Amino acid sequence: MQDKNKKNNDNMDDASKAQSAEIIKDDMEKPENVAEYPNAIINVPCVVLRNITILPDILIHFDLSKKESHKAVSSALKTGQEVFLVTQKSPDVEEAEEDDVYRVGTLSKIRQIIKMPQGIIRVMVEAGHRAELIHFTRKEPWPEAEVHVFTKEEEINTSQDEAEAMKRDIMELFVGFLSFFPKVGRAFGRQFEDVEDLGRFLDLVIANIPVDYDKKQEALEAVDYRSRYEKVREILDEETRIANIRMELAEKIQFRVDKDQRDYILREQLHFIREELGEDNSENEADKYQKQCDELNAPDSVKERIYKEIDRFRNTASGSSESGVEQSYIETLLSMPWNNASKENKSLDNAKKVLERDHYGLDKVKERMLEFLAVKNLTEKGQSPIICLIGPPGTGKTSIAKSIAESLNLKYIRVSLGGVRDEAEIRGHRKTYVGAMPGVIASGLLHSGVRNPLILLDEIDKVSSEYRGATASALLEVLDSEQNKSFRDHYIEIPLDLSDVLFIATANSTDGIPRPLLDRMEIVEVSGYTENEKLHIAREHLLQKQLKKNGLKKSNLSISEDAMKNIISLYTRESGVRSLERRIGEICRKTAKAIYTGETKKVRVTPKNLKDYLGTEKYLPEEEAGESAIGIVRGLAWTAYGGVTLEVEVNIMPGKGGLILTGQLGDVMQESAKASMTFVRSISEDYGIGESFFRTHDFHVHIPEGATPKDGPSAGVTMATALFSAVTKVKVRSDVAMTGEITLRGRVLPIGGLKEKILAAKAAKIMTVLVPDKNHRDIDDLSDEIKEGVTIYYMKEMSDVLEKALVVLPEKKPVKKNKRRGKVKENGDKDS
Repeated sequence: MQDKNKKNNDNMDDASKAQSAEIIKDDMEKPENVAEYPNAIINVPCVVLRNITILPDILIHFDLSKKESHKAVSSALKTGQEVFLVTQKSPDVEEAEEDDVYRVGTLSKIRQIIKMPQGIIRVMVEAGHRAELIHFTRKEPWPEAEVHVFTKEEEINTSQDEAEAMKRDIMELFVGFLSFFPKVGRAFGRQFEDVEDLGRFLDLVIANIPVDYDKKQEALEAVDYRSRYEKVREILDEETRIANIRMELAEKIQFRVDKDQRDYILREQLHFIREELGEDNSENEADKYQKQCDELNAPDSVKERIYKEIDRFRNTASGSSESGVEQSYIETLLSMPWNNASKENKSLDNAKKVLERDHYGLDKVKERMLEFLAVKNLTEKGQSPIICLIGPPGTGKTSIAKSIAESLNLKYIRVSLGGVRDEAEIRGHRKTYVGAMPGVIASGLLHSGVRNPLILLDEIDKVSSEYRGATASALLEVLDSEQNKSFRDHYIEIPLDLSDVLFIATANSTDGIPRPLLDRMEIVEVSGYTENEKLHIAREHLLQKQLKKNGLKKSNLSISEDAMKNIISLYTRESGVRSLERRIGEICRKTAKAIYTGETKKVRVTPKNLKDYLGTEKYLPEEEAGESAIGIVRGLAWTAYGGVTLEVEVNIMPGKGGLILTGQLGDVMQESAKASMTFVRSISEDYGIGESFFRTHDFHVHIPEGATPKDGPSAGVTMATALFSAVTKVKVRSDVAMTGEITLRGRVLPIGGLKEKILAAKAAKIMTVLVPDKNHRDIDDLSDEIKEGVTIYYMKEMSDVLEKALVVLPEKKPVKKNKRRGKVKENGDKDS
């Protein structure tokens, strides 16, 4: 039964309305009411109420929605208007049985019925005698009950003097209660003085106190005057004390807050009332944090700090900005993995198995990583080296770190440092700032949930340094094993122990890494793949990965070996395999479409139909060595995307001895060109070329693909050879490529990137390569697969280079001097 009655809530407005009903009744002449029953047991219609208790001698209305209650009221109207009103114990019970209702209710007389919308009727009743439910005589179509009506003789058990004393005692308490509600007191105070009967007086008092229906039910069940007096006095005394405390709290709060902050006052009142009464059963936020901190696995110093923050949060005004900041800070501290750690797998065999499964080739890198893991297992906490993987994009640096995390059973966290330009992104922001948060290192620990994850510092060479502070400098403490035991994040403020964290960094080159930061890491070079390695990677890893990604089965697509080689050489130009994977993915997507539309059930890709899937070739194959020519030399260069061959061209024209450099050459390469020119001029007289030749001619050095920036010293020997060839008119062998730095005296110095440069020479079908003599050990480190078919010569001086590179080494023809005129006679020049 839905009860839409004006319930007795804890506010005086409802009490005032209920009292108004009492006054109306007092002003009326004594109604006929319920007759005195010579037989105390009667059978009457029954209405079961929810959340409301009807006390005797009051006029009150309530709403009824259930059909059986409507029928009970109608039946009562036909039989003397009497109805038994009883309250059910729990308002949650839909169909109340006899055990679900209280035993004592009120025998009342119906005075008025008003039909309301949605099938609801509003009933006004005049409550009469107390009555005890004996049992329900029927439930359908409406409930009827056999009840025992209590008579005055059963209720009165006190003498007249005792009744008067009880009445005055209750009146005194009630006046004290009403003093906290002056408006209510003025309205009803005198009306209670006119009531002489003790029982009726007690019922009116309890009916006008804002308490729950269950407490009013206790007073209703107190049949005799003495027990009713004790129950009413107990309830009235408790409510007076609560009202008194409430008043005191209001006065305390008045000093704290402004009068206009009404919402804040209500929250504070609720807080203090619960605190003073000890009836706050709901666990508030501070208590929840306190419990979480008790269960937190953290050092005592950390817990002590969190307890202090919780106490500060308790004393902070709820709803204020400071409260929100404090709450976020406490939640962050509670979520940090202070002592939680993953159980590490220290088996090198397992690590080797995972690395071999996920990566083809890179034998030296794998061996170096296994050595690194062995050192880590043997050394003490925080003493293991920090690895930095250097290599071109797409060579597997990030996937190597993932494999190591898997093999060691560590959580993997990737922190991208590309474009990070603020120190606060590493160290975090002070929590006083709006939107403050921990730095990327602390956030990594937070998300991993353990204190010993593997954190990959990706693209560490892309960290920028701007006016906000050197970001790279903030990484110095992170990567220093002597300092990261107490890394201090600006937001966390509590020192973090990073000695258990396994850091691995990646970069494309060391050029963008500051020297102090580079000094804290051990460099492991991850060089590019050979064409054969790319073929194996594509067939064993990339193809299966893309088939799964595009919803294909192995039987749906096959790519021939020759087609795969063409994809590698004609559709990609890189050291890694990232573009190669994209091209295979493109083929898989077209295959998926053909299979889904029913065009075919299986696709086989060969060199003949490769264009149907990838279009025309994106890159032309490296030009093979042509005819030997004057002033044209093939050099070798390293780029972030692998090795390439560069043709250096030199033209000589009449002029004033100028050196013209084109091809978008960097500063270092321009200096190499000038050094090469100086060297050629220094030895030209030995070959019959006089000084006046250089004063009367301009020299133009050009390196094709002018849109591509070029820099570095390794083209020094190439430009020197091209200049010497152009000056002496001697052809350079077209089947020779070279690399090396040159000095003014013609010494050949070592360079880097030899693996990529050898591969570039092989791609161009050049099988003779000249390299500096001091790079001998680097060549020895290369695999036999890379060196296969290539003849490598080691150069100490430029004379060694010229001997191998020129078709014919010109004979030395010292310049003859004309003694008569004191001028030098040069080959091909007339006497002036």
